[in-house]
Amino acid sequence: MEHQQIIPHLFRTEYRKLISVLCRYFGFDQIELAEDVASETFLIAAQNWAISGLPPNPTAWLYSVAKNKAKNQLQRGKLFDNKIAPEIRETAATLYAYEPDLSPQNINDSQLQMMFAICHPAISAEAQVSLALRILCGFGIDEIADAFLTNKETINKRLYRAKEKLRKDRIKIEMPAEKEIDHRLEQVLTTIYLLFNEGYYSLSSDTTLRKDLCLEAIRLCTMLVENTQTDKPEVRALLSLMCFHASRFEARISKNGELILYDDQDTSLWDTDLISKGAYFLNCSARGHQLSRYHLEATIAYWRTQKLDTPEKWQVVLGLYDQLLQIVCSPIVALNRVYVLSKVAGNRAAIAEVNKLDLTDNQFYFTLLGYLYTGTDDAQAMLNFRRALSLARSMADRHIIQQKIDNLSP
Repeated sequence: MEHQQIIPHLFRTEYRKLISVLCRYFGFDQIELAEDVASETFLIAAQNWAISGLPPNPTAWLYSVAKNKAKNQLQRGKLFDNKIAPEIRETAATLYAYEPDLSPQNINDSQLQMMFAICHPAISAEAQVSLALRILCGFGIDEIADAFLTNKETINKRLYRAKEKLRKDRIKIEMPAEKEIDHRLEQVLTTIYLLFNEGYYSLSSDTTLRKDLCLEAIRLCTMLVENTQTDKPEVRALLSLMCFHASRFEARISKNGELILYDDQDTSLWDTDLISKGAYFLNCSARGHQLSRYHLEATIAYWRTQKLDTPEKWQVVLGLYDQLLQIVCSPIVALNRVYVLSKVAGNRAAIAEVNKLDLTDNQFYFTLLGYLYTGTDDAQAMLNFRRALSLARSMADRHIIQQKIDNLSP
């Protein structure tokens, strides 16, 4: 039974490392071969360990089997005959490249290089997140389909098209040149940001918060911070933002799995260590002259971890939203700003701002209007909550909105 418990854990932590190294070894032309070798390695482990028991070092065992399988595949396949053998004849100096290097440093380097390859601007943002989940995070097709509220066939097609694009454009698995890193890093950060958001606000009918997605995003961002080439202020700001949001995980979901709104959260459940970590990285991000969206969002998230509820606090947060809207023209950002405006200028001023947005197909637009009208015009509040309920996509959202309606009912 011991092997049945450790294999799923090792698959989650080591599969992505094997894929990154093997893809770098074989190249994107043979990405399916890399996935086959990694998958077969775990299948062999499940079979052998069931009979012989766990080896002294299961991770090293996996790496050894994967390395041998990769070498055997390369030596007996057409890839070796047609592409590698001619180059070996040209220079013996390249021989070292034909045995996969599974050292910790190369594993880390390969994951970073794979991250930049996956986030190449030739690939759509949606496909980038799917590839990141599959290759960098080790998620199965079913899990990715659940994250995007779609089916396996759609995800398989999306991954196939993305891989074909990588092949066709001959995207190399390598770090960009120094002068290109800043430009390419922006897309990498966007992918990590979208990955975290996909977990933080899941549209799945039975899962509001996908902690595994959020933690994977934090892991990928931490890798960037730990690399001297990618340790930039905006990277630290994004890591800070995710730490602040993650600090409220335990308070955000009830024991029954229901979403708890910010104003109703038990602040004693907030993770003070993660808040301190977020503050550390936010301070570290304050070098240089560039102010990114991540700096502003992280600072807003910081203030949301502070328990005081004063006009001065909300005035500062409102100013941050004003700056953020100059960088990111997003209806969600605008709606969040209106909520803060209600804290500063009152509900009537906030209602006037909401009406300017006219987001008539957005559930959050009507939910916010319902909140702002509650207590002064309950009939209007009820009307807006019911409209929000008709637009809500997740079970958690529908439950919360229905509670608001029930509270207003005579």
